[in-house]
Amino acid sequence: MNPLKVSSRSNPNSVAGALVAVIREQGYAEMQAVGAGALNQAVKAIAIARGFVAPSGSDLTCAPAFTDIVINGEGRTALKLLVEKRTRGATQNDMQ
Repeated sequence: MNPLKVSSRSNPNSVAGALVAVIREQGYAEMQAVGAGALNQAVKAIAIARGFVAPSGSDLTCAPAFTDIVINGEGRTALKLLVEKRTRGATQNDMQ
């Protein structure tokens, strides 16, 4: 699977829509971000996507990891975000 590549100029709403589409098709998605601005847009997209899947009783989880990539022949370190759907369960606040 090709990761969803997010830049600092990416529109979080557009990325969120693409993220949900991939997750609905495959059950998970991988996002890739290089730099603080790109990571900011990726995290905002995940937050927006959570709102998209919430009406169906689902939620999203995210596991970050480092990955080595090549951009223009140069080695870089990127953040890889593995996003998966899960069924929304009772939270600690619901039990109080």
